[in-house]
Amino acid sequence: MAKNRLEAFSDGVLAVLITIMVLDLKVPHGVELDALKPLLPVFLSYVLSFIYLGIYWNNHHHLLHSTKRVSGGILWANLHLLFWLSLFPFTTAWIGENHVAPMPTLLYGVVLLMAAIAYVILQHAIIAQQGGDSLLATAIGSDWKGKLSVALYCLAIALSFVSPWMANAVYVVVALIWLLPDPRIERALKKHEG
Repeated sequence: MAKNRLEAFSDGVLAVLITIMVLDLKVPHGVELDALKPLLPVFLSYVLSFIYLGIYWNNHHHLLHSTKRVSGGILWANLHLLFWLSLFPFTTAWIGENHVAPMPTLLYGVVLLMAAIAYVILQHAIIAQQGGDSLLATAIGSDWKGKLSVALYCLAIALSFVSPWMANAVYVVVALIWLLPDPRIERALKKHEG
């Protein structure tokens, strides 16, 4: 099967998720700058989740750019990823309203962890269909960023009951690690084309 419908569907879902998240930013009743103070935790959680969805969108684009065709397994793996990403608006709203509470912080981390695992599953489904010597398999190599992210999410989840602030700081660190698009696939594509 061609990959066009998968890309279009995934792009549409991510656009809807970002739209749903921004709807939780309520307009303050006051007209002074102080009226924005209570919204700061909600806004910061929105910014972090927006960055995460942007990271997934960007890397998903590169991932599919290296893919020639998709199979049923790839479609299901992609839906699995989109399921976990679809929980971002809920966990973002909950952590935004309760930014220093252990349970929202823990659940936010669980959703981040499961999305990361779903992304790895999607990578493996593509490699299984394309072959072990495929462009994607060559490009991702040992995937140290993916493994480090999973380890850091587990650390943050464990820290959620000790210090939600520290757990949130770990979530920010993982986002910073991925903020620049993963250049491995781009380099492999350039090398392959050149």
